[in-house]
Amino acid sequence: MFLKADWKTPQDVKAQSPKASILSNNRVVFDIKGGSYRLVVAIDYKYRQAVYIRLVGTHDEYDKINAEEV
Repeated sequence: MFLKADWKTPQDVKAQSPKASILSNNRVVFDIKGGSYRLVVAIDYKYRQAVYIRLVGTHDEYDKINAEEV
C-alpha cells in the first residue's frame, strides 16, 4: 500500500488515503481487501514518524475492540 510515507499530521494520511478513518489517540483505521479486514495503526507523527500496528483483523474482530485504546 505505502512503501514510503511522510505523514506529519492526520491530514497527510487523508491526503494519501482518503478512505482512512482518523480516530483520536493518533489512531488510523484502513479498510483492506474491500472492507473484509481492518488495519488499525497508531502513528507517532511528532518524534519518530513511526507506524505501530495495533490490529490486523476481520471486520467482526474490529467491531469487538475499542480502536482508540488498542
